[in-house]
Amino acid sequence: MDQNWQSKLVLLAVLPFAGTEAVLECNWWGAHKPSVALWTLGLSALLGLVTWKVRAATAAAAVTGALIMASLMFSTVTVPYDPWHTALIPTLTVSLLAYAATHAGRGRKERLGTAEGRRGRSASQIAANLGLAAMAASSPVESWLMNFRWLPYDAAAQNLLFALSLAALAEAAADTVSSEIGQVVGGRPRLITSFKAVEPGRDGAVSLAGSLAGVFAAASVAGAGTWALRGSWRLFWIGSAGAVFGLFFDSLLGATLEERGWLNNDAVNFLSTASAAGFALAMLIAMR
Repeated sequence: MDQNWQSKLVLLAVLPFAGTEAVLECNWWGAHKPSVALWTLGLSALLGLVTWKVRAATAAAAVTGALIMASLMFSTVTVPYDPWHTALIPTLTVSLLAYAATHAGRGRKERLGTAEGRRGRSASQIAANLGLAAMAASSPVESWLMNFRWLPYDAAAQNLLFALSLAALAEAAADTVSSEIGQVVGGRPRLITSFKAVEPGRDGAVSLAGSLAGVFAAASVAGAGTWALRGSWRLFWIGSAGAVFGLFFDSLLGATLEERGWLNNDAVNFLSTASAAGFALAMLIAMR
C-alpha cells in the first residue's frame, strides 16, 4: 500500500504553520528590533546550509529544517536578546546527536540494509521529527496554555510553557539515537509487544543498549533546553519524562500500526513527538 500521502500530510501540516509563524515573527521583530530577526534568520539559514553540505539532509530538508528552526527560535526570544538562550541550543543538540548516531557503525548498518541514504534525511522526515515542537511552541498554543486555568500559576515565569516542545525535541533525538545505536550494539533486539527476538531494524524492536542510549539522548536535549531557556529542574524532568514516554510509544506504534502497513515511519515519528508533548502537558496539569 502506498503510504506517501502520510508523509505529504505531515509536510502539509508543518510547513505552512512553521513558515507562517516565522514570517509573522520576522516581520514584527524586524520592525521593533531588527537584530533579533537578523540573528534568527542568519543562524537558521547557516544550520540548514551546514546540514545540507555534510549530506545530513537533502536541499529541501535543509530548507524545511531552517524554517522550523526559525519558528522555534522566534518563539523563545527573550529581552535582552541572546541567540544562545533560545531554542537554537536544544534543536542543535538534536541535530548533532542524530548525525553522530546515524554515522556510528555505518558499515554494519549497510550490511544489515538499514543504513540511512547517502543524501541524508528528506523534508518529510525533518518535518515529522521537529515539526510538532515548532507547533507546540507557537504563539497561539502558548496563549491557549497561559489561559488554561489548570496549569501551574508560575508556568510562564519558569518557562514551563516550553516543556511541550522540549519533550517533542528530546523524543526525536531519543528515537533516532535508540534506533541507530541499537543496530550497532546490544545484541539481538526484541519486539516490544511480545519480547520475541527479531532482526535489528525491525519496526517496534527494542534493545537494552538502544533504550539506554535513547534515554541519554532525551536527557541531553532536555538539559540543553533547560540551560538555554534558564528553566527550572521541573522543565528538565518534564521534558525528559515526556521524551521517554514518546520513545516507547514510538516502538509500540512501530510494532502494531506500522508493522501492519497502516502507518509509515513519518506518521509514526510525528505521532510519537505528539505523544511526548501530550505527556508533558499531562504532567503540567498534574502539577497545578
